[in-house]
Amino acid sequence: MLVAIVVHFALAAVLPLVARRYGRAAFVVGALAPAGTLVYALARAGEALADTPPLETAAWAPAIGLEFTARFDELAVLLILLISGVGTIVLGYYAGYAKVGDHRTAARDSALLVTFAGAMLGLVLADDVLSLYLFWELTTLCSFLLVGGDGLRKRLRQSATQALLVTTFGGLAMLLGLVLLGTAAGTLRISEILADPPGGGVVTAALLLILLGALTKSAQVPFHPWLPSAMVAPTPVSAYLHAAAMVKAGVYLVARFSPAFADHPAWWIPVVGCGLWTMLLGGFRALRQYDLKTLLAYGTISQLGFLMVMLGIGTWMSALAAGTLILAHGLFKSALFLTVGIIDKRTGTRDIRELSGLGGRWRVLTTLTTLALLSMAGLPPLLGFLGKEVALEALLHGGPVDMVACVGVVAGSVLTVAYSLRFLRGAFARKPDVAPPPSVPCGRVMTALVAVPSLAGLVLALAPGLIEPIEAGYADRYGSDPGYHLALWHGFTPPLALSVGIVVAGYLVHRYAGLQRLGGRVPSGLQAQNWYTASVDGLEHVAHGVTGRTQVGSLPVYLGVILTTLVVVPGAGLLAGGVEFGALRLFDNGLQVPLAVLVLAAAVTSLVARRRLTAVLLTGVVGYGIGAWFVVDGGADLALAQFLVETLTLVVFVFVIRRFPPRFTQNREYIPGRWVKAVVAGVAGTFVAVLAVLYSGYTHGMPEASREYIERAEDETGATNVVNAIIVDFRAFDTIGEIAVLAVAATGAASLILARSRKRTGGDGTSDEPGVAEGTDPVGGRDEAEESGDAGAVRSARARDTGPGDGPEPEVTS
Repeated sequence: MLVAIVVHFALAAVLPLVARRYGRAAFVVGALAPAGTLVYALARAGEALADTPPLETAAWAPAIGLEFTARFDELAVLLILLISGVGTIVLGYYAGYAKVGDHRTAARDSALLVTFAGAMLGLVLADDVLSLYLFWELTTLCSFLLVGGDGLRKRLRQSATQALLVTTFGGLAMLLGLVLLGTAAGTLRISEILADPPGGGVVTAALLLILLGALTKSAQVPFHPWLPSAMVAPTPVSAYLHAAAMVKAGVYLVARFSPAFADHPAWWIPVVGCGLWTMLLGGFRALRQYDLKTLLAYGTISQLGFLMVMLGIGTWMSALAAGTLILAHGLFKSALFLTVGIIDKRTGTRDIRELSGLGGRWRVLTTLTTLALLSMAGLPPLLGFLGKEVALEALLHGGPVDMVACVGVVAGSVLTVAYSLRFLRGAFARKPDVAPPPSVPCGRVMTALVAVPSLAGLVLALAPGLIEPIEAGYADRYGSDPGYHLALWHGFTPPLALSVGIVVAGYLVHRYAGLQRLGGRVPSGLQAQNWYTASVDGLEHVAHGVTGRTQVGSLPVYLGVILTTLVVVPGAGLLAGGVEFGALRLFDNGLQVPLAVLVLAAAVTSLVARRRLTAVLLTGVVGYGIGAWFVVDGGADLALAQFLVETLTLVVFVFVIRRFPPRFTQNREYIPGRWVKAVVAGVAGTFVAVLAVLYSGYTHGMPEASREYIERAEDETGATNVVNAIIVDFRAFDTIGEIAVLAVAATGAASLILARSRKRTGGDGTSDEPGVAEGTDPVGGRDEAEESGDAGAVRSARARDTGPGDGPEPEVTS
């Protein structure tokens, strides 16, 4: 399976080249990767049902335990059927849907769809939390690019950005939850966490954070508005990402962790509660939609809520129902989205108020779409009916919570029947007051591709034994098998009676005009889209406020913010405790004491220096003193680098300040915020000094990296000096970067010297500065005049320095 993931990414890399030459054929070539994966997964499906599923591991940082482990179990097989099966169909369909000659779109979308398929494959196979998060965010990025398209229209950019913000927010929360859960369990392997789930308050917080990621990705209330907005994407993209694959990522995450945490209140209460709310709200909003894709989007939201409810119940029967419904939903919803694509491409509209008479013209497509709608509504003999029957059976034989959930599921199913009839009538029925669109064929190839998922729902319902072992294998993680089997007929049972009542009630809701007008009406204050808009606007307002108060063009403010953060963040961790410090020593070498006194004296003196050159020289003394410390401590290499950098810095400073007045601001009696700056600088300096002294005494064993450096230095690099081995061999790229920095600094210093020399000599060996003899320093002359106290000489030197028309000496504040 690791090879299958790599093949997806490798093929995606070459598809733009294929599209540039062959156009839409790139989609057909791209379909080879998911098609091959599907065949391979089906061939090995029996291994996934074993007690110990196959594992494949690829270590990418073994020294620190980072690796990618693929676990091929029942749940992975179930999701691969959708990811690879529907992915193959959608890519083939896109070859006929895309515009002829639009090679740019074909290159972009074919590569992104195959990349997305590989990311989803890695997501469902990942058995470690870090790899799972990596593939999770890769699907988010692909979705953003596919929804945004070329980005030329504002609506595309807004919809893509909304999907990115919402799902990325959930993904970051999920990452924190996974890390907390892995830390509590003592392992990052998902299978090991589920085999021995940890407990405690940290786990409760971790589960809530993980659920936040799942709810955002699967468009659960109140995070659902991004999914209808994403319908601006091309219909094949919606059929794959927003019906079969991406929105299933959140469902998959819940399905993966539910066997271990289904009885945890922090897990099942949010899952069941949000699932019921989402199922009802999605179905209610779908009743009022006129755009077929938007109608299906709200229907998808409703169905995803149904799946969440069944996974949250956490019993063997509910898990079997969830597995059946996951497969059924992917099949009928992808078929319906592909049907909408045909209608839109052939008629030029998706608005049901403008469609009429398509059922009589496109009889085959109408039949296939009807089968998909019947499966969505839960009517026999289709896979959706099997899933709904198992769900009702699971809820009717449970406790009070299950009965409440059963009432919500029945109400949501009634709405599902109503919007399914709305879709069928709106898309294919003849309307007396609407003129039929021009007669055009629907296309045999595209219709044939719609037939695959539509008829698959029928075949699997007639032969449930093909998929029951996979779904039952997953359900066995929740408990023992009660002896229930998937079948179209179980006799006259309460679930069958409820199914009949659901169909009748759904038909009445569809026919009653008053409910149709009421459907979808949600008060403005309760609309989640308004919440999203208000949240983004509020965040932008806060960002503007913070930026306006911190990015003010003042170096002291910038330094103050940095230093305050330096004190607050590590200081909070230090005060929290948890770090044991060793014994403190005053010094290790007698030479450290005078060097420390020299450095401190130079630092303090530089603060009160009135001349710029004096302050720069004192700063240089600090740097050279630190270099001398390195020599005393045995770090000759570090000392050499410090001396070089300090020398270059000093040269640059000297040539820069020659263009400034020799003294700092004359009036130093009042500087705005002077004492605030002093306090911030003093506290930060004291904190860093104390922290350095404390951590210098921290001896809690040698880090693993340090041990590896010492053990490998002589054998692998031939160096007996470990520091040399690190600089020249182990971290050679860092050294190259540092050399580049030194080269740039030296070039800058040389440029200043040469520029100054050309300005003074005029390029021909003669001075171009008025009143200054060759080889005379005007700034130095001015300094000497000031030091001598000769007022006339001072005025003359200033006149020579500024020149005519230069104006008064500039005031420079610190």
